[in-house]
Amino acid sequence: MHPLQCVLQAQRWGPLASVSWLLFRTCRAQSSVHGTTCPGPGRQQENGVQKDFSSRLAAGPTFQHFLRSALDPQEKPDVEDPPPYLTVDELSGRQRKVYLETYGCQMNVNDTEIAWSVLQKSGYLRTRNLQEADVILLVTCSIREKAEQTIWNRLYQLKALKTKRLRSRVPLRIGILGCMAERLKEEILNREKMVDILAGPDAYRDLPRLLAVAESGQQAANVLLSLDETYADVMPVQTSPSATSAFVSIMRGCDNMCSYCIVPFTRGRERSRPVASILEEVRKLSEQVLQLIHERDNICKQIHLPAQSGSSRVLEAMRRGYSREAYVELVHHIRESIPGVSLSSDFIAGFCGETEEDHLQTVSLLREVQYNMGFLFAYSMRQKTRAYHRLKDDVPEEVKLRRLEELITVFREEATKANMASVGCTQLVLVEGHSKRSATDLCGRNDGNLKVIFPNVEMEDVSNSGVRVRAQPGDYVLVKITSTSSQTLKGHVLCRTTLKDSSAYC
Repeated sequence: MHPLQCVLQAQRWGPLASVSWLLFRTCRAQSSVHGTTCPGPGRQQENGVQKDFSSRLAAGPTFQHFLRSALDPQEKPDVEDPPPYLTVDELSGRQRKVYLETYGCQMNVNDTEIAWSVLQKSGYLRTRNLQEADVILLVTCSIREKAEQTIWNRLYQLKALKTKRLRSRVPLRIGILGCMAERLKEEILNREKMVDILAGPDAYRDLPRLLAVAESGQQAANVLLSLDETYADVMPVQTSPSATSAFVSIMRGCDNMCSYCIVPFTRGRERSRPVASILEEVRKLSEQVLQLIHERDNICKQIHLPAQSGSSRVLEAMRRGYSREAYVELVHHIRESIPGVSLSSDFIAGFCGETEEDHLQTVSLLREVQYNMGFLFAYSMRQKTRAYHRLKDDVPEEVKLRRLEELITVFREEATKANMASVGCTQLVLVEGHSKRSATDLCGRNDGNLKVIFPNVEMEDVSNSGVRVRAQPGDYVLVKITSTSSQTLKGHVLCRTTLKDSSAYC
């Protein structure tokens, strides 16, 4: 039997058959040592052999052992020993260029990021130019026949590219990854001889080996599904430099078995990523967001951090999931990452069980952080909430209102101090329209999302020297700040400008 067929047929047996085969192999190995054979159906067994087998079975791993392994998987080593038929150098990408195309759902986008992370660590380079690629990988979809037909058509186009490849260059390798590879398996290799590798959704770690095997001129495939593969230790690498969003995968596979759906058969059984790996990926994405806010002039340098209370005890009763200390540490980290960032927050006065000491801790948090904007309210119990069923709204209404007034007073004092640092500075303002309080003034927002009021007068246009214009909504203008309150900055306009030109003035 062809080796690939062996792998594929074993795949069809499913996990229980795999366990049975493992026990069968163990039994054979043990029997060969002791000079016995595995019992077959209907064959009489001697009592000694039965006892020997029973004792070895009892001494082996229990069912709970396998459950623990599935629930708490060991992290895979960073460096694994190469297979005996390949050297470390053969497994290396040796700076060959990979071109990736993604088809289908958001999970396939995530798969592409995982596959590229694996290949990048192996020494491959990424290219967005199809003509200079040494490896072309299609991350595929099988949800509908049309999706698969799209891949067949694409392979037909790539066939010409592979045929015309100059002999002076390394041979072009083409791979099918994901759901279509899992569903059709050997049909792809038999139908399209130009396809060099197949990798199912659970085989992306194996891509360096598959590509190394393909370098010898053989077709290579790994379409085995896994009960525990979540790529928990593989940090996805975003493949689109212009992406404005990122998704975090928290699980793989599906157990629903909807009568119309192929997903359980192409992605395997449902399993969740360890919480720690999810949080680590979210943390790294958050760091990237902070870095982008700091670097890009077209992103407003303002972050909303709802605190709700300055008391760790009240935060626990609110089920907020963080302490005051953790919140303050986050504030310090953000300000270190984005100098001059503007912070806003939400606060609730008089939550269930809030004491005067808890209230004073919230007051001290307002003074410590010195927010630029705030949204403060007295607690109002809502039906159906956990507080409605589990807690008592025991702070009198007059106490709530008194505490709210104190919070508002402190917030305004600290915001005014923070805003005073802007007086005398020239700021870039995005014009929104006329001021609601004065027909002769315009209003806009600065880089910290603070409202800026300035006179609606003619001004110089930096892009058209000698031309005087009036600012329109959507324009950028430079305003020199002359006064401030807790909520608003005021100043006089200097000129109309652009994001690109404004850096020379601010």
